[in-house]
Amino acid sequence: MEQQPPSTPRTSAQTAAAAEGVAASDAAVTVETIFRIESPRVIAGVTRIVRDVGIAEELAQDALVAALEQWPRDGVPDNPGAWLTAAAKHRAIDLVRRRERYARKLEEIGRDLDTITPFEEPADPDDIDDDLLRLVFTTCHPVLSAEARIALTLRLLGGLTTPEIARAYLVPEATIAQRVVRAKRKLATKGVAFEVPYGPERAARLGSVLEVIYLIFNEGYAATAGEDWLRPALCEDALRLARVLAELMPKEPEVHGLAALLELQTSRATARTGPSGEPVLLRDQNRRRWNRMLIRRGYAALGRANAVTTTGPGPYALQAAIAACHAQAYAYEDTDWGQIAALYGLLAVRSPSPVVELNRAVAVSMVDGPAPALEIVDALTAEPALRDYHLLPSVRGDLLARLGRTAQARAEFERAIALTRNEQERELLRARVRELDPPQS
Repeated sequence: MEQQPPSTPRTSAQTAAAAEGVAASDAAVTVETIFRIESPRVIAGVTRIVRDVGIAEELAQDALVAALEQWPRDGVPDNPGAWLTAAAKHRAIDLVRRRERYARKLEEIGRDLDTITPFEEPADPDDIDDDLLRLVFTTCHPVLSAEARIALTLRLLGGLTTPEIARAYLVPEATIAQRVVRAKRKLATKGVAFEVPYGPERAARLGSVLEVIYLIFNEGYAATAGEDWLRPALCEDALRLARVLAELMPKEPEVHGLAALLELQTSRATARTGPSGEPVLLRDQNRRRWNRMLIRRGYAALGRANAVTTTGPGPYALQAAIAACHAQAYAYEDTDWGQIAALYGLLAVRSPSPVVELNRAVAVSMVDGPAPALEIVDALTAEPALRDYHLLPSVRGDLLARLGRTAQARAEFERAIALTRNEQERELLRARVRELDPPQS
């Protein structure tokens, strides 16, 4: 079975809880599990020292090897995340000292080589004391292509595997692997600083950072692969980063728009799964379980986005407005689908994509019925980007079922089952197929 992908960093208490009560014979498995949880934070902390994300990742792996050697023998430490970070940082400091000694030797023989100063911090007063955020801005540096920025940040900060990133972007795994390797090499050769930028450079890099946070959240909100439908730690870290950005950039409407979207989406988290972790669709969710505090925070963030914009709502603010429509309805039947369809229409103009059109089709089906919505979906079947996107046949199957075209609907659901790699979502689709089958006499 494929190994489960890593999660984003959690608190030391959470990590320690994951290790509690584990038998010695299972220590190696425990080490690997904890490392998958902690690796983004370890990499971020080490990058502050060595200023090279590729080397930092290697040193984090060295710390994992040390843990695999020591923990099965000595037991899992009380604070395993801190242990891994300290081990990696010790190796980083040793590496820097070796570099400095080498530099001094070269100077002694007349070579002109700058001395490494790994602990120098930017003097910008707006700088944030958050290594994970620094790592996001570093991996989103303009020297990288947009595709490389996203892939590298998801790999190092989000802890996602290469197959997951490839699935998110509908490209071959080998392509993603090459992007990650080349991106790390380019950051090193260009000497990119490990810092949160400010001034014009910050504005130029903000869009990429927002997209990265959005993708990390989406992977936690609906996992692309594995046994679990949700990965709450991913959502929590994405939401935390969005909140930090909103504090840092109070005049940026799309920062507030993204924060609003993530607050509102997160408010539904506990209602999105059943007792066994199975997905619960929006129409079947118990809305009393929606977190009203997060909804209020989402409304407030959306208000701030609308207050500071001068060009109208951007893509994230529009998506937040759609989420707000759902939050305002205390029952599924009370949803203002007309307003949602209109907002998707604006989003299609502001940020056109096949996925937006697919979502607009769902809203149209709730306003005008399945037939006009099916016309929209049928027009998307030739889109190369949706060829392997399981939600296209899933939506099409639902529309066909509502039109009474049962055989065609079953075929679409079967195709969606074949395309998805999340077991909970696959079972949900199987249930839809069973609903189409007439009861046996």
